Amino acid sequence: MTSSNADPVDALICSRKGCSADAVYGMLWNNPKLHTPERRKVWLTCAEHREYFRDYLSSRGLFKAEAPVEELPRRAGW
Repeated sequence: MTSSNADPVDALICSRKGCSADAVYGMLWNNPKLHTPERRKVWLTCAEHREYFRDYLSSRGLFKAEAPVEELPRRAGW
């Protein structure tokens, strides 16, 4: 039996369907029809899908910002 030090709960995986690569960026977005102006949702992305998510969100007027995963705010206890 093998043992792993990586905690699967701590793994950040790209949000693109079918992708299992490590996430390196967070795409922050907001749907003004559903969310208050200060609310930010996050889609995680690997380097390969970064432009895809930026273009997808921008074309719909939802894109707000992006940041490396190390700089994304974390919830207490996460």
